[in-house]
Amino acid sequence: MFKMDIKSQFLLDPDIHYLNHGSFGACPRPVFEAYQEWQRRLERQPVRFLGRELVGYDRQARQTLGDYLHAEADDLVYIPNATHGVNIVARSLNLGPQDEILTTNHEYGACDNTWEYLCWRSSAHYIHQALPTPLGSDEEIINQLWQGVTSRTKLIFVSHITSPTALILPVQAICRRARQEGILTLIDGAHAPGQILVDLEAIGADFYTGNCHKWMLSPKGAAFLYARRKAQDLIEPLVVSWGFSADESTTCGSRFVDLLQWTGTKDPAAALSVPHAIQFMQEHDWPQVAAGCHALAVETRRRLNDLTGQVALGSEVAFYQIFSVRLPEHADMNRLKARLYDEYRVEAPTLLWNGSSLIRVSIQAYNNGSDADALIEALHTLLNE
Repeated sequence: MFKMDIKSQFLLDPDIHYLNHGSFGACPRPVFEAYQEWQRRLERQPVRFLGRELVGYDRQARQTLGDYLHAEADDLVYIPNATHGVNIVARSLNLGPQDEILTTNHEYGACDNTWEYLCWRSSAHYIHQALPTPLGSDEEIINQLWQGVTSRTKLIFVSHITSPTALILPVQAICRRARQEGILTLIDGAHAPGQILVDLEAIGADFYTGNCHKWMLSPKGAAFLYARRKAQDLIEPLVVSWGFSADESTTCGSRFVDLLQWTGTKDPAAALSVPHAIQFMQEHDWPQVAAGCHALAVETRRRLNDLTGQVALGSEVAFYQIFSVRLPEHADMNRLKARLYDEYRVEAPTLLWNGSSLIRVSIQAYNNGSDADALIEALHTLLNE
């Protein structure tokens, strides 16, 4: 399906049918080499690099990321992962017993844990509003979500692309309505950047956190937190360091960046490699690559649903390069996942979601029809045993 020069750029084991890009991503060879070069530059003169040069390098990397996401560089800060970004925002809200956080029943478990923990500590309430599947129209989704809105709703937290069900939610419309009603919004974009267009200015979220190490092809440990300029005063750092007392001569570019970017000694190489990942995607016409991945994903999902006899979780426009399908209720999920890998060399996650057994499939540039065939043939055998 794709040019072999793209597939050959990835470092993945060629003996594995790797259909799990969504969990941790995969970094192309040229981007990984740039990452290692940043690490070598750091080790050649750590004091010069971290003490005198890093502010400028970081500014350039945020500017490139901002151009890609349609956001100002000073409204972005690099962080290790999207869960970290959710924690920064969640812990900044100073929740009280009368506060409610509204979310869906499609969210990532680690982020659910963040909110559950903080609501337990503060006696606030974490409300899961169910979005039934198959997923309906944007209007139906918003109307269903708003059934959970009350006068105590402080913030709406939803994913741009959900983790368990891999469905695209209408975050722009959700943020617009929330803004009209004076409700803050936090969007978990862990799976969105690099897979679908992310225009932060158009989306209009108060806060948006996303991973660069998944579909943007960056090294592990590169993610970002965006905060709308008028909402930045709400943010408090998880770690208080030198940025708290930064003046104009030492600032990284904005108070928001100062507070969050410098939290002590760390390896910044993953974040500084993000521009190389963006360049890689541009050089390989990534919108066309992603469209080809979507076409293979649509066909593979159809074949899987035909095999299992299950109803699709949403329409063909409700997902892009990653999708989930239901499996028969009798399937032993842990054993199924282990046998897929051990016996058929297929890497794909299985999970339980709201009583349904799911398998989640990611299609990236290095995948082709043979990977889909291997998965379907393996499931045909295993599910019939």
